[in-house]
Amino acid sequence: MKAMVLDATGTVSAQRDALVPRDLPVPEPKRGEVLVRVSACGVCHTELDEIEGRTAPPRLPVIPGHQVVGRVIERGPGAAGVAIGQRVGVAWIFSACGHCEHCVAGNENLCPDFRATGRDADGGYAQYMVVPAAFAHPVPETFTDVEAAPLLCAGAIGHRSLRLTGLRDGLRLGLAGFGASAHLVLMMARHRFPRSEIYVFARQPQEREFARQLGAAWAGDIREAAPVKLHAIIDTTPAWLPVIQALDNLEPGGRLVINAIRKEEVDRPELLELDYSRHLWLEKEIKSVANVARGDVRDFLALAAEIPIKPVVETYALQDANRALLDLKLKHVRGAKVLHVD
Repeated sequence: MKAMVLDATGTVSAQRDALVPRDLPVPEPKRGEVLVRVSACGVCHTELDEIEGRTAPPRLPVIPGHQVVGRVIERGPGAAGVAIGQRVGVAWIFSACGHCEHCVAGNENLCPDFRATGRDADGGYAQYMVVPAAFAHPVPETFTDVEAAPLLCAGAIGHRSLRLTGLRDGLRLGLAGFGASAHLVLMMARHRFPRSEIYVFARQPQEREFARQLGAAWAGDIREAAPVKLHAIIDTTPAWLPVIQALDNLEPGGRLVINAIRKEEVDRPELLELDYSRHLWLEKEIKSVANVARGDVRDFLALAAEIPIKPVVETYALQDANRALLDLKLKHVRGAKVLHVD
């Protein structure tokens, strides 16, 4: 099979291809696993973090990619719940132990044995991959393969983030950063909370215009103050400054949900002065989002089909994965980026 492989961590740039094309044997499904012929795989900012060493994979080489859509073509011994020929999606959660207190409570995302697709196990930047059958998700027919791919990560983690805000209809929501996840959250929030106004903070003018086109009540720069205080804000940026700005924009009792796998190192600490009375006083809350559970993925796919949510997508061929990653890093972003695997 053809695959794009990460052999060594390093900077993603126009001068260096981070991933190497390889011809590899098609993997064989083990007990409880299925073999998926990949048709599409989303490109996520988390892959940049893996490649550039900020959340480095535990082993190399590895095949990245954790927003995978394809069809089951083979089942290993004991694999149940999916049929040969069925279209499935594979998300960031590759597996979890299934018996710890977090798994029993439905929060597999917090499992100490959580394994991530494309980091702890080979992912979807390839023509084939294996995955435990219990972590292969049926994909609603509403979506094409390319449309479904970004729903598996950007959509699922956005769904979890929105749930953790505790937002109610009529309360104001802010979105700090406006990439693949935030644009899906905006569409989801407008459907679930039709009386709620949504305010977007984004660095790029084209991102702010895109937010307005999707129905944002207001869109401003990441450093701007919103025209009114907000009841909840979801931060999807890798930077610290939006956290301080978001706390300043919250109503008393408001909640900031940070949807980021990591935050960048602080170059200028003086920009991040936390003033207790201004930023945290009056019962403001900060909550982080860690990974996704299977329930997040399946609940969001059902909701996305009901609305329906059709993500804005740019497509690339598998062999152009390095160009897609560079475009993502340079913020040439409108919606989500997806590899079309032939």
